[in-house]
Amino acid sequence: VKFHYFYSGSIFLLLEDVGIQRDLIPVGREVAGVVLQVGSKVSFFQPEDEVVGILPLDSPSSGLCDTIDIDEHYLVQKPEKLSSVCVAGALRDGLCAYTALHTQAHMAAGHTLLVMDGASVCELKLACQLACYHGVKVLTTSHSPQKHTFLEQLRPSVARVIPVYNGSSDLLPVVLEETGSLGVDIVIDSGVCLQEEEGPDDVKLLPHKHDIISVLGVGGHWITSHQDLQLDPPDCRLLHLKSASVSFLNPEVWTASSAQQGRYLHILKDIVEKMSAGVLRPQPEEAIPLYEATVAMETVQRHQKKKAVIQL
Repeated sequence: VKFHYFYSGSIFLLLEDVGIQRDLIPVGREVAGVVLQVGSKVSFFQPEDEVVGILPLDSPSSGLCDTIDIDEHYLVQKPEKLSSVCVAGALRDGLCAYTALHTQAHMAAGHTLLVMDGASVCELKLACQLACYHGVKVLTTSHSPQKHTFLEQLRPSVARVIPVYNGSSDLLPVVLEETGSLGVDIVIDSGVCLQEEEGPDDVKLLPHKHDIISVLGVGGHWITSHQDLQLDPPDCRLLHLKSASVSFLNPEVWTASSAQQGRYLHILKDIVEKMSAGVLRPQPEEAIPLYEATVAMETVQRHQKKKAVIQL
């Protein structure tokens, strides 16, 4: 049995950026299943092992294939009590959270983390859980009353949920109050408003880049997924004064290069172990049968949902 999920993202543009030209793009690259056969040089796995992993960008196979030929260095053992549906649907989100907090922000106990719109995507919810586990004080913003209630019910609980809808509160004063006027050590955004202009309601609720820089403390880290981020000279000067940094979150780099393959496998193993232990608790996903995969992919491409888990 193999599970995988589709995710919404501009994979075509990403492949072009790294120089991979293809007419057809395999979908469903996050897989969980059973090893059927191993080559003579495989040392990590045996037939019948349950494994989970992410297919590389240049993989010729899709997660929809009955069988996949994959290098052992892209897989880790799946803990026995961990659901294949759960791990296939949340592995990439866990990788994003782990990369942002550990690899880029160098999270440590006693730090303060601000997650923008923590209820928007699964990776941000997992980031809140992972940070709380490591003794980090977590603040997050909410973009609606429903999201506000959801975030207040998260376990482990965050230190404060800051409502930013309907002009509920001004972000900077609240953050300074919570941090003793020092600012936060880490900010993870879910989108950035580059200019003050009219737009859809969800865009209006996005923080302005100057607001994010303003809440950073000395030596703070801003982790962003906004690939077209533009910083003006005043923004750069403020970052310089704080000796702060901006990091771009792109989890695809782990499979795009073998430079840190051992570290990548350690991260995947740690993620699945934390899921198995209940430290990371992604929202349950309902697996749908293969014959509904086409409809599910269309739904994801229209951004009506973030992901779909398919069972073969």
